[in-house]
Amino acid sequence: MSESAESVDLIKLPVSQLTLGMFVSAIDKSDQGRLAIANAGQIKHKDAIAKLTKNGIKFVWVDTERSAEHCGFKRKASNDGSAGVKKPLATRENQQKQAQVILTEAKDLIRKVLSETFEGKAIEVAPFEALADSMIESVLLDEDALRCMSALRSKDAYLLEHSVNVAFLLVTFGKYLKLDRSILREMAVGGILHDIGKIKVDNKVLHKPGKLTPEEFEHMKLHQVYALEIMNETKGLSQVSKDVCLMHHEKLDGRGYPRGLKAEEIPLHGRMSCIVDIFDALTATRCYKEAMSPAAAFKILLSLTPFHLDQELVYEFIRCVGVYPVGSLVELSDGRVGIVWTSKDRDALHPIVKCFYSLKAKRYTDVVMVDLLKSDLHIERGVSPSSLDIDPKPFY
Repeated sequence: MSESAESVDLIKLPVSQLTLGMFVSAIDKSDQGRLAIANAGQIKHKDAIAKLTKNGIKFVWVDTERSAEHCGFKRKASNDGSAGVKKPLATRENQQKQAQVILTEAKDLIRKVLSETFEGKAIEVAPFEALADSMIESVLLDEDALRCMSALRSKDAYLLEHSVNVAFLLVTFGKYLKLDRSILREMAVGGILHDIGKIKVDNKVLHKPGKLTPEEFEHMKLHQVYALEIMNETKGLSQVSKDVCLMHHEKLDGRGYPRGLKAEEIPLHGRMSCIVDIFDALTATRCYKEAMSPAAAFKILLSLTPFHLDQELVYEFIRCVGVYPVGSLVELSDGRVGIVWTSKDRDALHPIVKCFYSLKAKRYTDVVMVDLLKSDLHIERGVSPSSLDIDPKPFY
């Protein structure tokens, strides 16, 4: 088998040999092998080493390339004597850090606005426009980095993360459809604000861990009525932003809400918001359901055409996101599980996959980048995070 792969430089060290600046990626247990840890990172305080010892950990896995230079690990060099081998990953790492900053800022802003809206204060559009500009820049610079970071979800922060992801997906989809940047900006603002009306929905209904009764569903639908009131009080909000917010529950056959719009009454950006909202909701873990794989979500989107969703737009969305989107989990033909890491300038079936776990052995493996364009391996299937008994977050 001719497999082109790039292994992350991990070495096993006794805890007693750890020093400040070393990057600990995983702990080692003789009975379970290598186990990822949620707080992987550089050791900055001696307390961290003491805690490992206290917890009975004798060995850990250290990433030599991500450890501080003073730790004395030998760096890889390219043929020309430079550290060029790692440049693509380093660039990606920097872009992911920037993407994480944008996503954190977005969630903080939404949290603040939700609180102020609940108190009756009017929304200021300018901060959302600045945030939208940052999001667009990030997508134009390195779409994969933002996709990977947005794939990290928490069911306890659904409303915040869903709003940010809808905005990001609208920008990505709009870029794919070659829409003007000004429209991307307006759609992003609308996406961030699209669920603003839920702040006035009863929390017992909003966070109910089960199917809503007909009465509860009618109450939930009121979030669009509340949103209309909030939109009318918001100065400087474009019509496109308002449409994205107020049309994501409309259906082509007129059976949606709040206005029961039909077919051509729903503009392109309104139809896009319907697709993006459903896709992100399906692929997120909620208090009442586990996350679906993107492939499973695509099947549901297609089942909702042509009466609910625009069929051609759904196909365009699938082509845009890809059958195996960056940030999603897949199983390769050798039983390894990994994160779809890079898809730029590639066909949908041959991304670069960051492998870290073996389903056959049920244990973590060496972290390896597998380029499916240069490998005999192929993607067997998409994997839902909920189907694994492990936490993939440390590997993003």
